[in-house]
Amino acid sequence: MPDSTPITTSRMSSMWRYALAVLISVGAWVAVAFTMSEANIDDAPITVWLFIGDTVLGLISFVLIRFRHRWPGPVAIITSMFSFVSAVSVGPATWAVGSAASRHRWRLVAVLFPLNVAAGIVQERFYPGEDDLPLWASLLVGALVVGIVLAIGYAMGSQRNLMDSLRERALTAEREQQARVAQAQSSERTRIAREMHDVLAHRISLVAMHAGALSYRTDLTPEEQATAARTIEDNAHQALRDLRDVLGVLRDPMVPTDAAPEQPQPVIADIARLVEEERASGMRVSLEEAITGELSDGRARTAYRIVQEALTNARKHAPGTSVTATLSGNPDDGLSITIRNAAPVGTRQLDLPDSGLGLIGLDERVGLAGGRLRHGPEAAGGFVVEAWLPWQA
Repeated sequence: MPDSTPITTSRMSSMWRYALAVLISVGAWVAVAFTMSEANIDDAPITVWLFIGDTVLGLISFVLIRFRHRWPGPVAIITSMFSFVSAVSVGPATWAVGSAASRHRWRLVAVLFPLNVAAGIVQERFYPGEDDLPLWASLLVGALVVGIVLAIGYAMGSQRNLMDSLRERALTAEREQQARVAQAQSSERTRIAREMHDVLAHRISLVAMHAGALSYRTDLTPEEQATAARTIEDNAHQALRDLRDVLGVLRDPMVPTDAAPEQPQPVIADIARLVEEERASGMRVSLEEAITGELSDGRARTAYRIVQEALTNARKHAPGTSVTATLSGNPDDGLSITIRNAAPVGTRQLDLPDSGLGLIGLDERVGLAGGRLRHGPEAAGGFVVEAWLPWQA
């Protein structure tokens, strides 16, 4: 539904300006009539003009003032000219002068200032009274009155410009905030995609390895086949649970669920559990830990993902080789992680799709943590992943 507040505010602003102009015109007309009455002026043409001609010109001025934005110069000059012989036109003429000052039309103001001062002097002498002011006094009073109107108009225009500037700044800040929110949402979706890769690639590669073993190992006993099948089943179920945990961050928190899933938050102790799972699946992997001090959860999660991705790549690209994972560090030296596997010899590489996101994700994750990552083949034919992380964020 469109917002009608700006329209309502504009109408209210015009209404009070019209009311003020009417008040000024009525006051000027009453002042002239009172002065003529006190002076006992019995001039029929002037009296007829006061009640008819003056009023007609004033009404025309109120009609013209509606077009002050479209033709500011002509409207202001015509209403000022009318005020030479029309007291009712003083209200619209004053409005036109204030409007020109509020919009900083200084060339027009330079014309209107002497024109309205002269209009006040001429009108005072057009309608006869008992005591007319001297010319110098009329000139001084007229200049003072017109100057006050110009000052008020300028102040109102400056206030309006300030409010417009603040409103534009608020809109700009809102647009920038929306852009930041959209960027944060996009970054979060990217992070979740990488998180899904880290969590699921480990499980799926285990499933693929044991399924591949069942497909080409014809010498397995029924017990070994059953063990491999149970391993496939267990890892498939665990993969589904991990997938549910990761996708939990995508759910709307306002939508009720049977059990609110929690995002996986591995700690440094989970690395040993990860290595044990790999050993249980048949992978030859050893872990050496020499960590002194309390590691933050963020650093622990990053270390866990590095080890997990390196072991997953070793299983995918060099199955059957030995892998060594070394973790060492302290608050002074930071955390160092090295995962090294030997070159595969006479083994069947698993035919798994390569997403290309694993090591790229690690590069960005380690870079955001303020660390360094190096990975690549070694001269002896193996592959190494080396990372260093600062102890604190």
